[in-house]
Amino acid sequence: MQWHSIGEFFAMGGYALYVWGSFGACALLMVAEPLLVRRRLSEVRRNLARERLADKLDGNLDGPCNETSS
Repeated sequence: MQWHSIGEFFAMGGYALYVWGSFGACALLMVAEPLLVRRRLSEVRRNLARERLADKLDGNLDGPCNETSS
């Protein structure tokens, strides 16, 4: 496809809304995904540290998964 002006390029042969909307949605998701993953990772680390501290304060240094039944 050839364009004779920048306006024709941005119009995309009448499909500009679909083309640029898809491009924008993809760009937004590619920016948002790493940010959301980083936020979730910090939440998980914070929760694990909180659980580890709670286990330590309860005197259960091995954690709940390593308990032996008698």
